[in-house]
Amino acid sequence: MSHEEPSIRLSGPILYLCASAERMARQMAGERLSLVDAGALRDDVSTDEITPLPILTHYDDALGRYPYTGFQAGGSLPVRANAIREGGFSVVVAGKRYGKGSSREHSPAAEKLAGVRLVIAESFERIYRQNADNIGLFTSTDFSLVGRIERGEAIAIGDLVQGRDALAAAILKSGGLLPFGQRWMRDVALAPALAGGAPRTLFEKIIARHALRTELTEPHPAPGAGAFVRADWRFIHEYYTGMAAHMLHATFGEPLVLHAPESVVVFEDHTSYVKESPAHVRAGLVPNVQRMVEAQRAFAARYGLRTHRTLTEDEAARGDGGQSAGISHAMVAEHYALPGQVVVGTDSHTPHSGALGCVAFGVGTTDMANAFVTGAVRLTVPQSLQVVLDGCPAPGVTAKDIVLHLLAQPYIREGGGLGKVFEFCGTAIAHLATDERATLTNMVAEMGGFTGIVAPDAETVRFLRERRGVDFVIEPWMHSDAGALHVHALHIDCAAVPPMVAAPGDPGNGLPLASLRARVRIDIAYGGSCTAGKREDFVHYHAVLRWAADRGLKVAPGVELFLQFGTTAVRDHCIAAGYMDAFEKVGARMLQPSCGACGNCGPGGSVRKEQVTVSAINRNFPGRGGPGQVWLASPPTVAASAIAGELLSFAELQSRYGAGIAGTVNA
Repeated sequence: MSHEEPSIRLSGPILYLCASAERMARQMAGERLSLVDAGALRDDVSTDEITPLPILTHYDDALGRYPYTGFQAGGSLPVRANAIREGGFSVVVAGKRYGKGSSREHSPAAEKLAGVRLVIAESFERIYRQNADNIGLFTSTDFSLVGRIERGEAIAIGDLVQGRDALAAAILKSGGLLPFGQRWMRDVALAPALAGGAPRTLFEKIIARHALRTELTEPHPAPGAGAFVRADWRFIHEYYTGMAAHMLHATFGEPLVLHAPESVVVFEDHTSYVKESPAHVRAGLVPNVQRMVEAQRAFAARYGLRTHRTLTEDEAARGDGGQSAGISHAMVAEHYALPGQVVVGTDSHTPHSGALGCVAFGVGTTDMANAFVTGAVRLTVPQSLQVVLDGCPAPGVTAKDIVLHLLAQPYIREGGGLGKVFEFCGTAIAHLATDERATLTNMVAEMGGFTGIVAPDAETVRFLRERRGVDFVIEPWMHSDAGALHVHALHIDCAAVPPMVAAPGDPGNGLPLASLRARVRIDIAYGGSCTAGKREDFVHYHAVLRWAADRGLKVAPGVELFLQFGTTAVRDHCIAAGYMDAFEKVGARMLQPSCGACGNCGPGGSVRKEQVTVSAINRNFPGRGGPGQVWLASPPTVAASAIAGELLSFAELQSRYGAGIAGTVNA
C-alpha cells in the first residue's frame, strides 16, 4: 500500500507585494493579478512594515487584523486593517530580503492569523524565516510554485520544504517548534567534545563547546544543518514575554518547570516613555502596553527570574532608581556576557555582545519559549564571512561610519551577508574600543547576518576589568585558527572611510556626507539607542557639544536635540565626567535609558511626514522613528547637525564657526 505525501491546496487570491501603488490598490479592491501583471515586486519588506511597532502590544488573534498595515508602495500605505483576512489571501509573494529588521515574531504570527499559509520571496532574513518555521508558516524561494498555485494545484508538503535543512523541515511538518519539541526533545544533552580536525573559526569553537545532541540532530553539524545549543544566557523583554508565557502555559500547562532559571534575564527597555510616543497615544495603546508590562512582571515574579525594570523620569529625579536599568543587549554586555559564551535574546541586535568574543544572536518568541523549558536554542549552522578592517580610522570617523560604509558595499546590498557570521578582524580593530566594536557587531542585524564576533584581546580584558570588575584571562583557544574556512572576505581600508550618512528608507543607502549635492535641513536630531547610547558614543556627543557650548552655540532654532542614555552606567559616567554641563548649555533634552525613538516608542521620533530627522540609531526603514524621513549618521555628525540645523560633520561645523582642531572629536 502506497502512502501519498500530504499536500495542501492554497485557495484564494495571491497577494503580490508590488512596488507599484496602483497595482497594490487594484489587489486591495479585489482584482486578482498574475505574477506577470504584478510587475516589480518590493524588495526589503521589513518587519516594521509587516507589523508596525504599535501593533506589537497585541499577542493574540487580534494580530491577524494588522499584517502589512505599514507596507509602503510608491509612498502610500495601501493595506488597511483587516484587509488580508477580508481578501482571503493565503499566499504572499515578494522580492529580496523579505522580513528584514526586527526579530518580532508578531510579523509571521499576524500573517498566519490573517489566513496566510505560504510566503514566497527571492530571499528571506534569517530570524523572520526561523520565526515562521516555529509557528508553522511555510516560506519558499521557489517561484515555480506561483504558477502551480494560480492553476489551483494541490502542493505537496515536501515541495514546500524543498531545500530546507532537515530540522527546519521536521519542525514545519510537526506544525511548529513547540509540538516538535514535545515529540523529539525528550533526550537532550551536551554533545561530546570535538577534538582535532580541520582548522576552525572562533564561532565554530564556541558552538562546538555548547552543542547539544538530540534525537533528530547531529552533535556537530556542518554549515547549513539544523542544530541546538545550550546558552549561557537567555534574555527577553516586555514585547515578547506575554506572548511566550501565553504559548507556554497553553502548551505545557501551569506551573512550568523552567530550565536553569538563574540564567534567564528579563528586561523592561522599550516602554519607559510610551506616554510620549505619538504612535501609541494616538492609537490608544498605552493601556495595552501597561498590561503587557504587567504580564511580564507577573511571569518573572512567578518563576523567580532576574529582572531589570524601567527607570522612570520621576525615579531618576528623586535619585531612587536603585537598580541598573537600560537597553537589554547593552546591559548584557555591561553585566553578563563573557568571551567564549553563547548568549541569546529576543532582539535582532543581540549580536551587540559579540564585541566581547562570545556568540550572541537573536531569536523569536517561540524559540525563546522553547529554550525556557528545554534549555535548547535552535539555529541553522551558518557560514562565516571575514571582514578585514585595516588602517587607522581618520579623526572624526567612528565605527558607525564604518558600518554605514560596509552596508553600502555591493556584496552586502546584494544579500551576500544573509545568515552569515561576520568575523571582524584586521589592524583597525586595535584602534576601536569595545563600545565601538559593539557598534559593528550590533549592526550585523542590518547586514542580514546571523551574528558578529570580535576575538577577545587586551582591550576586551581592559573593558571587563574597568567596567565590570572582572579579571578575565583569555584562554589559548579563543581565536580563529589559521586556515579556518571563510566563504568570503571583505577588505575595508578604514583610513579611507569618510563621515557617512544613510539616506531615508534603508540602512544600506549609505553615502559619504560630503557627497550630498544640497544641504539637508533637519527638524530633529536623536542620539541614543543600543547602537549609539554607549559610553564611547557619549564621548563623541560631548566632544562636539562642549566645543559648541564653549563658543556660545546652541541647538539651531526649530531643531530639537534628544540624547538618550543606553544604560544607567552610561548616564552615571556622563554625570561623573561633567558632560551634563555642555549638554544643558546647548539645549539638549536628556532622556533616561530606553529604546525610545529607535523603536518608535518615545521622544525623538517624528510626528509629521514632512519632518526630517538625523539619527544615530541603527535602522531607518519606512515608519521607523515616525512618519518623517530619517537619515542615519554617526554620533558626532548627529551632534554637529543639531547645532547647524542641517546635515554636516563636526569638521565642517568647526570650519563654519571658527577655530578648532577637527580631530578633537576623538579626544
